[in-house]
Amino acid sequence: MQSVGPLAHEVPTVSVHSHQLPGHCVQHRRRGSHKTTAQTLSRQPKQSCAKRRNSCHRHRTCSHRLVQASAHNGASVTAITGTDLACLTRAAELADSSAGVSQPHPNSGCVLVSATGSVLAETYLAAQGTTSAEIQAVSKARQEYPTIQGCTAYLNLETGDCHGDNASLSALVQAEVSRVVIGMRHPLAHCRGAAIQELRQHGIRVDVLGEAPCLEAVGLEESALQKCFVANEALLHRAAKHQPLGIFKYAMTLDGKIATSMGHSAWVSSAISRQHVFENRARSDAVIVGGQTVRLDNPRLTTRRDSGHMPIRICMSRTLDLQEDANLWDVTVAPTVVMTQQGARTDFQRKLRARGVEVVEFDFLTPHAVAAYCYDRGFLQCLWECGGTLSAPAIAAGVIHKTLAFIAPKLIGGVRAPSPVGELGNVEMTQSLNIIEPRWQGSGPDMLLTGYLPASGGLEALDTALSGQPPLSSQTTAHHRNGTSPPGLPSDPPLSRVEARRRSTPDANKAVRFYKAWDAYGALSNFSCHAVTLPEGPLTDANAPQEAAGPLEHREWPSVEHYYQAQKFATTRGSSENAAIVELIAGASSPEEAARLGRRLQRLHPATVRPDWDQAKLQVMLAALRAKFTVHEGPRKLLLSTARQGSAPGKVLQESSPADFFWAKGIDGTGSNHLGRLLMQVRDELLLQTHSKAIPAPPSLQTTNGL
Repeated sequence: MQSVGPLAHEVPTVSVHSHQLPGHCVQHRRRGSHKTTAQTLSRQPKQSCAKRRNSCHRHRTCSHRLVQASAHNGASVTAITGTDLACLTRAAELADSSAGVSQPHPNSGCVLVSATGSVLAETYLAAQGTTSAEIQAVSKARQEYPTIQGCTAYLNLETGDCHGDNASLSALVQAEVSRVVIGMRHPLAHCRGAAIQELRQHGIRVDVLGEAPCLEAVGLEESALQKCFVANEALLHRAAKHQPLGIFKYAMTLDGKIATSMGHSAWVSSAISRQHVFENRARSDAVIVGGQTVRLDNPRLTTRRDSGHMPIRICMSRTLDLQEDANLWDVTVAPTVVMTQQGARTDFQRKLRARGVEVVEFDFLTPHAVAAYCYDRGFLQCLWECGGTLSAPAIAAGVIHKTLAFIAPKLIGGVRAPSPVGELGNVEMTQSLNIIEPRWQGSGPDMLLTGYLPASGGLEALDTALSGQPPLSSQTTAHHRNGTSPPGLPSDPPLSRVEARRRSTPDANKAVRFYKAWDAYGALSNFSCHAVTLPEGPLTDANAPQEAAGPLEHREWPSVEHYYQAQKFATTRGSSENAAIVELIAGASSPEEAARLGRRLQRLHPATVRPDWDQAKLQVMLAALRAKFTVHEGPRKLLLSTARQGSAPGKVLQESSPADFFWAKGIDGTGSNHLGRLLMQVRDELLLQTHSKAIPAPPSLQTTNGL
């Protein structure tokens, strides 16, 4: 059993505003002044003092108030120790374990440490809709140790894996955890501060890095906090900028060329650098290129791996002047989305759709329109692998936030040889865009520069902006949906078509929208981590599932999505191929993986899909939703919270997927919204059941002995 040493140092509550502990100087990094005693400050280098003064200027709210409030309520104050920083750093490292393996999601890790300083469990969230790190840690520790009472849980990210379900918090409370140390508050408004408040209400001591006093040097605290930020840099950008994190990847020679004057570019960078690019593709929801890149390079844009996450490939082209045999049209290896303008080459659009390529038309195709669409689709990170013609307007639009620049030790020359960025309209060096937090590292013979553009401002600036928001969802959501910026946030960029339509709807008719499990109302999603028990065989009638094909064996499915995708291939014919497909989907590591498998196999092997699927799928979904919301209390309460309250009408429920016109409303609002309709039907059924139980039947209708 690994030991990590002493876990905490309690600050005497009688002198909570003092910065001086016996033998220590308590540093306050963020949301508080970096004040120390005059003697301590005099020992700091001038540069460090300047840095501290600048930081004090940036962070107006004083964490001393937090300390005072805690002491006023009779709770002792805990200072962050070096051991705490080491455990938080480890939690951040664990959180990044799923990067490239599953689709990007909030990255959370948990380190559970006993009261004696022994590590009991180390876990992380593997994918959206899988068991949370907190639940895994508590379960693992209980299996291996006789007692875990009084332990400390270290979380790089405030709990918030599924909105509407408090199972993760309940696991910590029921395990009688005495202290929770959190690396960063959750960036999403509906989660930010909610878990911290809930844990404290249960009497658990909660310390947040950067808010609680720290006994270690500022540099060590900064390093731990930065690692927590980096583990969720995409989530920070999505929350603060209302855009996916846009990363501009390019490789250029020492003289700034990305290709020869004839357009040849294979290869500018080394094999090691290209491997780095493949890894970053796997960490992204989408890879974006322009039509020129497709015409000249004919890329595949894959991760070059047999397993793990495969991002969506997006091609932007206003005219659709593209070759008909491009590698991107092969969707057996990865999905492709072509984004174009209304009416462009409609015959070619039909050909692309026939090959399984998704085509999205915009009134006017711009980088911002594409970024807004990706945001509505729930993406966290997009990798822009485009040339200078597209990168310049993307940078100007503010949708690129970070650089991933490889510089090769080569010279090409050529007046007409292209450079990474086209015309930005700058005429003086004072107009140049300075890279924030630049970091150089070797990449084989090349050099790699990463850093943030002014459109981002850097991770600390994003978190600081989010700290200006109310900690819970109500006020922030009201600002967002009314088209105004919450306090502390920059003005929102131009709205996407989906968001513009939402905000034009009168308040009384606002719909409850859901999509990802970690979004608001996430427990309504088919991708939430809520198992359902239903028959294995083909279901045709949700009102009589046992009679679908005679007596059926029931099994537990990890999620609604697992069951739905498996039902596509359920058959009574005894087909070994279909049985194998069902087992493959049932064993998928996450709901997203189950969806990927089901859709891909349906496209590649249409003969294996049950012939009545188009008629049966609504009944299949209804049966799965009934099973989920009947058994799981958290999702059921969330669903019922959207029902009619007094004179207020019940909320309309909509899956917020711009790409789905059957289960959702689609990008233009013309979709059928079948999932929302079924959820409202289940909500009405649950209300009726609740009402029937609450009102006793008249004596004449009551029965005894089941007769």
